[in-house]
Amino acid sequence: MSQGPPPGTITFGGDATCNLHNCPVEWSIYGYRPSLAANIVFCALFAIAGIVHLYLGFRWRTWGFTIPVIVGCVTEIIGYAGRIMLWDNPFSFNGFMIQIVTLTTAPVFFTASIYVTLSQSIMFLGPDLSRFKPQLFYYIFIPFDIICLALQAAGGAMSAGTTGANQTGVDVSQAGLSLQVIVLTAFIVCFADYMIRYIRSGRASNWGWRLTTFFSGLTTATLLILARCSYRVAELKDGYNGGLIKDEPTFIVLEGVFVFLAAMALCFGQPGLGLKRSTMEGQKFEVDMDAISVTPLEQSKQRETRSV
Repeated sequence: MSQGPPPGTITFGGDATCNLHNCPVEWSIYGYRPSLAANIVFCALFAIAGIVHLYLGFRWRTWGFTIPVIVGCVTEIIGYAGRIMLWDNPFSFNGFMIQIVTLTTAPVFFTASIYVTLSQSIMFLGPDLSRFKPQLFYYIFIPFDIICLALQAAGGAMSAGTTGANQTGVDVSQAGLSLQVIVLTAFIVCFADYMIRYIRSGRASNWGWRLTTFFSGLTTATLLILARCSYRVAELKDGYNGGLIKDEPTFIVLEGVFVFLAAMALCFGQPGLGLKRSTMEGQKFEVDMDAISVTPLEQSKQRETRSV
C-alpha cells in the first residue's frame, strides 16, 4: 500500500507534478490506470453506433430523432478518448476533464430523442387516450433534459478544477444525475400509464411486428439509461474518495456497456420503423418524421384526415 504524497507533490490539477514515472498510480484521482483495450473498444463501438444511426437517418429522414443520438455517440467517443489519455498518464488533468464532462453528459442526448419520440407515439396511437396533451411531454421533459445537461456539464467542469476536497462540483454533477433519474422515472410512469390505457382500449391487438420492435427498443434504451444514471449517482455519493468511483470493472459494465446497448436499442426505436411504416389492421399510417419535434398538431390533423 503506497504512502501518501510527500509535501509539495501535486497529484491533480493543471499544475500536477505527478506522472507514472515519479508517482504510483494509486495517487491518481481514480486510483487505477484505465484499460487501454476497453477504451479503444468503446470508441470503436460508439463510432459504429453513430454510423448506423446516420444511415437510418438518411434512410427514413428522421433527423429530429437521429441528430441528438449521433451527437451523443460522438460525445461518448470524445469521452473514451479522454480515458485513453488517462491510460497514458493517470494524472492528466486534461484527460480527466474531457472524460468527466463528456461521459457524464452524453446520455442526455439519447433521452432527448426518447422523450420526443415517445411523445410523438401518443399522437400516432391515439391522443384521446392520454391524460395530458402530448405537447406537454415536449414542454416539460425537454426543458428538464436541458437542465440536467447543464448541471452535469457544469459540475464536471467545476470538479475538474478542484482536487476533490471541494465537493461543490461533485454535488452539482450529482444533482444533475439525480434530477435525470427523477425525470426519467416520471416519464416512464406517465408513458406506462398511457400504454395501460391504450392496451385496455383494445387497440393494441392491431399492432404489427414493427410497432412491437419499435417500443421494445425504446423501452430497453430507457431502462438501461435509468440504470446507468442510478449507478452514477451512487458512484458520486462519496465524491472522488469513494470506493465505487475507483472500481473500473463496474464502470465498464454500467457506464460503457449499458450506454452502448442503449444506443443500439435506439436503432430499433427509430421512428422510421415504428411511426412511418407501421401497419395496423392492414392500413398504413405514416408520420412526417422530418419535423418530429416541431409539428405534433399538424401530424394529428394528418392522421385524422387519413382515417376519414
